[in-house]
Order: sequence, then structure tokens, then C-alpha cells
Amino acid sequence: MFNSLSDRLTATFKNLRGKGRLSEADIDGTAREIRRALLDADVAVPVVREFIAKIKARAMGAEVSEALNPGQQVVKIVNEELKGILGGETRELQLAKNPPTVIMLAGLQGAGKTTLAGKLAAHLKGKGHTPMLAACDLQRPNAVNQLQVGGERAGVPVYAPHPGISSEAETPTGDPVRVARDAVAEAQSKLHDIVIVDTAGRLGVDQELMQQAADIKAAVGAHETLFVIDSMIGQDAVNTAQAFNEGVDFTGVVLTKLDGDARGGAALSVAQVTGKPVMYASTGEGLKDFEVFHPDRMAKRILDMGDVLSLIEQAEASWDKDEAAKMAQKFADQEDFTLEDFRSQMQQLKKMGSMKKLLGMMPGAQGMRQQLDQFDDSSVDRIEAIINSMTTHERVAPKIINGSRRARIAKGSGVHVSEVNQLLERFGQAQKMMKKMAGGGGGMPGGMPGMPGGGAGMPGMGGMPGGGAGGGKKKGKQAGKNKKKAKSGNPAKAAQQAREAEERRAQAAEKRMDGSSFGGGEQDFDPSNLSLPKGFEKYLK
Repeated sequence: MFNSLSDRLTATFKNLRGKGRLSEADIDGTAREIRRALLDADVAVPVVREFIAKIKARAMGAEVSEALNPGQQVVKIVNEELKGILGGETRELQLAKNPPTVIMLAGLQGAGKTTLAGKLAAHLKGKGHTPMLAACDLQRPNAVNQLQVGGERAGVPVYAPHPGISSEAETPTGDPVRVARDAVAEAQSKLHDIVIVDTAGRLGVDQELMQQAADIKAAVGAHETLFVIDSMIGQDAVNTAQAFNEGVDFTGVVLTKLDGDARGGAALSVAQVTGKPVMYASTGEGLKDFEVFHPDRMAKRILDMGDVLSLIEQAEASWDKDEAAKMAQKFADQEDFTLEDFRSQMQQLKKMGSMKKLLGMMPGAQGMRQQLDQFDDSSVDRIEAIINSMTTHERVAPKIINGSRRARIAKGSGVHVSEVNQLLERFGQAQKMMKKMAGGGGGMPGGMPGMPGGGAGMPGMGGMPGGGAGGGKKKGKQAGKNKKKAKSGNPAKAAQQAREAEERRAQAAEKRMDGSSFGGGEQDFDPSNLSLPKGFEKYLK
């Protein structure tokens, strides 16, 4: 969503690198470029003005002029002010002292309220709550059915006494206020601690919409009213947010469609304009494409500093701890890394979500945008299919996989033989690297397999950034130096080569015997040339 803004800001900060001191002209130029980047990203004009004024005031002061690295100090200032625009601190749900806690969703039609209701229910269920959904959108065709499907996917019950309408030709007959009130009573009787109320929307803001939302909120005594806004609607986001804030006085904002390719800067303005925090973000179509909104982490993502904390949290939430402990023990015992292990690790990564999205959280991800855009997540499924087509013995001992076995594996997994060859070749490189790391071989040659900038590349994942065949082949004279001389097919010449090799080995052995390989023979050694403690010479005789 914020790729364009991130690229512009990153390019602007590059001009400040290496400068020992920033002049007023440097600061003005940087502020001007930041202003253009924000306006191009659809950030509201009043917000941009206030943002730039704060940056210039801080950049002109002693905070930057006395800094050891002024360029980095400016980036720090922008990061802090951007965090302020996004809401400052992370805001979680405030639960009621006496359950159930009622959460009402409000927003325009098409913003994604119904889909979000299922995601929020799944998120809260994962936190140990027992949520229930209430179908109070009786005006949009099939809205009730959509909510029931979402509830089924999330594994939570849906209170839907009225079916709603199935086409635009029908006239809504149900009373959403009564449905909401009955839903809360149902939750109390069945001991659900949270009720999520899905309300109707309109294509635009009107009095009827606001009145209905206000009536539902008053009837159920909503503890949290979340304004759901489409991040792609542009500058109108600010006007819509202000209208809903005046009409229903929402307590928090949820941004949807953050995975879209629109500029999305208007979403950055909502918290600043309304004074209400952004609490959640929807980042895709999947049930798990939902996350708590952390202003500080989002600011770092926009400035290409990465979001390692969110990456760690996702890993902790989805990673099988027993499997991780088993792998760690195997690594400590220096056992071979097999294709079974590799398949297991890939399955763990898939639980965390899209590989492209995970890599996008790494610091410096903007610098490899093209590679990330070209990466195909389906390649992970193809690799898994290839491994699944192997026998158990082949996965443990891939060296036995000859030509006929490769053809069988390729046919069984529906890929070309070259993809099987590529997987085995890169897996061999990864296996050597793992063995070297387990033996304390001094680090990771070329980076972790498949990670951006890596050398070996994740086995079989040709589309992964940095996933070359071992960091690239040597070329020219360097390759010739390291290449072993081939044995001649001429018997006489082969015999001559053998004699020359034998002579070289004999000379090397003679040098080792006389100590010349250590800088000279015994006759050249003089203990007086060494700075030794008095009386230590006797130990060298």
C-alpha cells in the first residue's frame, strides 16, 4: 500500500548520507521533497502542513546541528513525527468489566465490515475469548449469508434470526436494532464474552445511515465502536471519517485493503484529523491477514526500516515449538539436514503467511522490490509437491536419486525434470552450509538460503531474491586459476603430466621436511632474534 511513499522518502534520505553538517538549504530541500511525497500519496493537506512544520522546527535546532550524523538524525525525527501522525501508541480493545463486551462495526458499504467481522472474531478467539457475531446488516443483499460463512470459517457462532434480503429488488423488513439487542441477550445466556455487531452501510454518508448506527449503539451500549475504512478511497477518507465521528462518535479505526496498490496516504490522515487511534489493519483476503496496528512499526515500514518485531510475533504464534526444539537438537548433534527436515521447515513458514509479505518486513526490503514483486508464492507449493513425490529413502539420502528417479519424481509432481535438478542442486548447497554452521564453520556463506542477498538460494526457489546457484559462477581468469587441470587423452602426454605431478608432490614434501614452508629451515632459525623472557631459550634446544 505505502510502496510509492516509501520509495520517495527513501530516495530523499539518500541525499543526506555522508554529510557532516546540514545547511538550511539542505533541510529546506529535504522538507520540500517530503511534502511532495506526502501530497502525492493523498495525505490530507492540513496534516502535511503540520507535519512539515514540526520536522523543520526540529531539524533547524540543536538536535540536528550537534548530532554526529545529521542525516540519520533527520531520519529519526521523520520517524518519530510519522509515528505521531499514525496515532502515537498502540491501542488495544478495552473490555467491559461485566461481559459481554459489545463491539460495533460502522462504515460505508464496500469498506469490508462483514469480512472484517470474521477476521476480528478469529483474532479474538485466538486470544482466548469466546466471541459471537451478530448479523444486523439486513439491507445489503446476502450480507447475512456472508457473515454466516465468515463465522463458520472463524469457528464462532453467528446470531442471525432474520435472513435479510437476497436481491436489490427486495425491501428490507427486519429491525436491525432489535436483532442487536437480542444478540447481546443471547450472548449473556450462552456465556459469550464478546459480541461483534455487523451493521449496514451506504454508498455515501446520509442521515438515515447515521441514525440507524446511532440507534444500534444506544440499544446495545457498545463499549467499542470501530470505524472501518477502505484505505484506497483517497482524500474522501478524511471527510467520511469526520462525518462518522460526529454521527456515532467511534472509538477506533480499522484500515482495510492495506495490501492494495493504491497510494493510501489518506489513511495516514484519519488518526490525526479525528483524534481517534487506528487499532487494526486488514492486509489481505485470508482469515489470518489481520493484525494489530502498531504506529511505530508502521512508520518503520514506510521508512524501509523493516518490522522485525511483527515478524517475530507471527513466528511465535504459528511456529510449532516441539518441531523447532527437535530441529535445534538435530542441529546441535550435527546430524544431516534432510529433505524431510526441509519440507517440515517449509510447512512451518507457510503457516506464517505469504513469503512475499514476510520478506517485505525485513529491513531494506524496498531495495529489492522488483525481486519481491516477481517472486511467486506458488513455487513453495511446487517444491513441496516435488518432495512429496519422493520415497522416504530418497528424502533421507538424496544422492541415490539418479536420472530415472528424477524423471519419475518430475512426472509425479507435475513439473519438469529441470526443476527437480534445480531443487536437488540447491538443497545440496544448503545441506553443506548447514553442516558447516553446525560444526562452527564461521558463519553463513552468502546468507541464509533463499533470503534476500543470500548466496545459496532456497532450494528450488528460483524466484526468491538472491536465490542464485551459490552466489554466482566465477568468470574469466579467476575461474581458470581455480579449475583443476584436466587429464589428457594422449597416453604419452598423460604420463608426462603424472611425472610432473609426482615431482611437485616430492618438492612439497621436501619443503615440509626442511621447514621452508614456515619461512626457512632449521639452519635459519636464531632464538636470539625472538623477544623471549630470560632463561626461556633452553626450551627451544
